[in-house]
Amino acid sequence: MIIHFRPFELRSFKLRTACFSSLLLCAGPTNAAEAQETDPPVQSTENGPSDPAPREEKIEAQEIIGDDTFQAALPELVADDPELLEALEPIDAFERRFDALTSEPVEPTVSDAEASDPAANAPPPAAPLEPQFIDPALAAPLPPLEDFEALPLDFAPPSAAPVSPSVALTYSWSLRGLADADLLTGTDMYHQFEELSALENGDGEAANIAMLVARVNDDMALLNRLLKSEGWYRPLVKNAVEAGEPGDKVAAKVAIEVERGPRFTLSQIVIDAQPTVPKGLIEDTITLKVGDPIIASRILINEALIATRLPQNGYPFAAIGARDIALDAGTAGGEYTLPVTVGPRAKFGGFQVSGDAVFDPEHLGDIARFERGELYDSRWLDDLRRALAATTLLRSFSVEPKETGEDAGEGTEYVTIAVDQTAGPARTLAGSVGYGAGQGFRLEGSWAHRNLFPPEGALTASLIAGTLEQGGSLSFRRANAGQRDRTFEVNASALRSNFDAFEAVTGRVGATYSYVSTPIWQKRITYAFGVEALASVEDAFDVEAGAFADQTYFIGAAFAQVGFDTSDDLLNPTRGLRLEALVQPEGSLDGGFTPYVRTILDATAYNRVGDKIVLAGRARLGTLQGADGVDIAPSRRLYAGGGGSVRGFGFQELGPRVQAANPDFDPTDPESEEPQFTLEPIGGRSVIEASAEARYRFGDYGVVAFVDAGQVYRDTVPTFEDIRFGVGVGGRIYTAFGPLRVDVATPINRRAGESRINVYVSIGQAF
Repeated sequence: MIIHFRPFELRSFKLRTACFSSLLLCAGPTNAAEAQETDPPVQSTENGPSDPAPREEKIEAQEIIGDDTFQAALPELVADDPELLEALEPIDAFERRFDALTSEPVEPTVSDAEASDPAANAPPPAAPLEPQFIDPALAAPLPPLEDFEALPLDFAPPSAAPVSPSVALTYSWSLRGLADADLLTGTDMYHQFEELSALENGDGEAANIAMLVARVNDDMALLNRLLKSEGWYRPLVKNAVEAGEPGDKVAAKVAIEVERGPRFTLSQIVIDAQPTVPKGLIEDTITLKVGDPIIASRILINEALIATRLPQNGYPFAAIGARDIALDAGTAGGEYTLPVTVGPRAKFGGFQVSGDAVFDPEHLGDIARFERGELYDSRWLDDLRRALAATTLLRSFSVEPKETGEDAGEGTEYVTIAVDQTAGPARTLAGSVGYGAGQGFRLEGSWAHRNLFPPEGALTASLIAGTLEQGGSLSFRRANAGQRDRTFEVNASALRSNFDAFEAVTGRVGATYSYVSTPIWQKRITYAFGVEALASVEDAFDVEAGAFADQTYFIGAAFAQVGFDTSDDLLNPTRGLRLEALVQPEGSLDGGFTPYVRTILDATAYNRVGDKIVLAGRARLGTLQGADGVDIAPSRRLYAGGGGSVRGFGFQELGPRVQAANPDFDPTDPESEEPQFTLEPIGGRSVIEASAEARYRFGDYGVVAFVDAGQVYRDTVPTFEDIRFGVGVGGRIYTAFGPLRVDVATPINRRAGESRINVYVSIGQAF
């Protein structure tokens, strides 16, 4: 963005080297007849020259007459009028007569008879002066000569015949006189001129000479503005154009030459403001110094710094006045004066709500990060505005400080935070769809009323319809529960799962209290803790029978999770580190009480290489301690494989397997291709995973190459044996709500029963 900082845009522009009187243009008579009517010649009488006809002091415009009225007032022309047939007088005779009319009037000779009869000698009465329109621009004073910018287009003497104005032409252009200008050659300012140049953007072609002239004039004016924005207030920009041979396409060379003149600097800086607490708050904020060039962007930046710093330090009503920069053409200096209204120093008071209020003052106090009595800081109001927007419950709102005059001690007063609200729609319909090898298609939809139990008490109902999962859930969620960004949630769900690793029908109720990141606020430290109770009927493998059989489990669990996040984005990180730890003690009732503890550690890291490549890595370690594998419900064991785990393998496919009878095998069908037995994963008590990705992004699209590795073990500690690898590539479409992901992978050293190609589709990066 270019900031134009012209002299006439300043509050004051004074050239102290010269003074110029204002020149006025006045409307005069438009023809000879009007000249006689408005200023008749002076004739001698006995009593001396007669007074001219009085002029009206005020001239008003008449109403414009219509065409019909004008035509009716025209005299009728007679075809045989002898005067129309007379020959025109010679031009030299006309000029002599015109010179006689415009020369000094000659005193007429007065006869004795005329002298004895004053009435005969008196001039005819002057006709009343008709009102006429005067353009206000003609009566306006001319601008000072120092401010006048003439932009002539000078053509060099042509080497051929003149070019027709309607002939298209090609041209080249050059900019001269800037080779010694450090601020222009090869800098942002020079690049800005190239980006905005009409000659450059014309691609060397013009429809006619008028178009070329307009582009040259535009670029000359642009150079003037750019130079003045950097402190050269008296530049001289000239041009020359050489035309080539005429024809269908005429070549022209345009040269623009710049003479910068003196660069104006700050000769004095005056900040007209009341004292502040702490002392020197304004003076310590600005970075301008006497002797600095008068650069528009620096002036504006420093004024913005003052306007920002004061409200951040207890002055909510501070205001910046109109600047005044008096330029001295003799010394090339400028006296910069900035008035600043500081206003009262304040502390936060209470809240005042108005409009269609969704949140009362008490809940606003829960959302705000400030309390009554703290020194006013505008950053906390900005934070409150973002928090209100994040609730998605308001169509529009405003948050502004309001004076109360109530003394708050220490030379301060309380300010009320006035929050005007307009409620928005509270109901939401949402849906998502995905596909993963071993998971099949999964379609999930939900309905939510986000403020059914004010304030911010949401009720959500959701359904899952998938090829391998079906179920539903109902949850109550209170956002900003008693404190900012804390969430309390109670939910109940029923889910049927039919995976290769297990089949289960599970009912669950749970409660969670959390402090987690959101798309608007990505937090460095997050945590969550809660409890849950499950009743599940699962198809578990019976070692003694060598087959799967239904078993019922009643499970109670508590959990605590903590996270540390330094990444730069929640959904699409490009740099930083994430660490997360989960500890979940739980117990299972299956003929007896079996307690155990689940512990999972996750770590991811991101590093940007250049502008388009991001290298990402992930590692995961998990263990179940305190129980044998057969005593743990299949749905609560540890698994690996799938789109969010080790790509190249089906969902939960890695780890220990058992041979089981294939229910699809028909022993009476000799042509059946189904095997009699299959190897089914049963999960384990420890897991290890690792992934590495190289992400290349171009615009809104990207490609990914990745390698994943992992394995699940029966023991509680990983042995790092038989680690399996999967490799693949993926595509990304980047959207406002995160990247759409499609990954295709294959296992290395593929084994019997493993698919050659596995496809994963979802929203968000794999990690």
